[in-house]
Amino acid sequence: MVEIETALAKVNLYLHVTGRRADGFHLLDSLAVFGPATDTLSATRSDDLTLSLDGPFGATLSAEPDNLVLRAARALAAATGHEAGAALRLTKRLPVASGIGGGSADAAAALRLLNRLWNTGLNETSLAAIAAPLGADIPVCVASRPARMQGVGEIILAAPSLPECGLLLVNPGVPLATPAVFRARQGGFSPAAELPASWPDAKAMAADLRLLGNDLEAPALALCPVIAKVLAALSAQPGCLLARMSGSGATCFGVFASAAAAETAALAMPREWWAAGGGLYGAGPPSLHRGTAGV
Repeated sequence: MVEIETALAKVNLYLHVTGRRADGFHLLDSLAVFGPATDTLSATRSDDLTLSLDGPFGATLSAEPDNLVLRAARALAAATGHEAGAALRLTKRLPVASGIGGGSADAAAALRLLNRLWNTGLNETSLAAIAAPLGADIPVCVASRPARMQGVGEIILAAPSLPECGLLLVNPGVPLATPAVFRARQGGFSPAAELPASWPDAKAMAADLRLLGNDLEAPALALCPVIAKVLAALSAQPGCLLARMSGSGATCFGVFASAAAAETAALAMPREWWAAGGGLYGAGPPSLHRGTAGV
């Protein structure tokens, strides 16, 4: 029997750096949403713990000695007393080191998948607690639904109700390491955002988000100037309500009124860039929870 789990791209609609702890970790405030592109993880029972890779970006991870998926599997086994055995296969469609939480989403998918395969019976809260030491984005990826992230990623709060909308993700093909972006960051800290309980439509949501920002965008631009071209290309698309960088980059996103508009805009991006357009998971009616990835 093969178990299959989807790993959704995580997008930061805004990201404020609100402070820094004594241990050097930065405190964040962000609204995280999911979609429209995915990785896929599958597993079958095995005596040994193994991971094979395929997909457009699988080769990029092949040199990693200890993939986050394997670390998540071992962490779940240690927490539950289960023997860490499974034959895992990761189909990698999300760009690596790109600011959309691909590795975190994969690790979260491994926790959900192996929780079923091994019959460990843990709930989301318990899985998120196991995920927290592995990476700041992994707890929010466990649930993979819109959420407010604070602290160092361990504080997960309810998100405003999101309107029907579309999202276009674009990456210029340049990996960008998160630690380097934080090191390049200058200046003070931003306050936590004030968000409404809901937005009536995508236009209203984009208007509020324009008053916020991504505090990592400026240092990322300094390290990776092509991000400016991606933002310009997104802004130039008909119907784009907001263009911004996600996470620590270099992936940027555009907000559109509908999934169809985002899918159409994806086709206009330069062919050498990675692009994925579609709807958000957890926003609008279920019919919008789709996308065209990697066009």
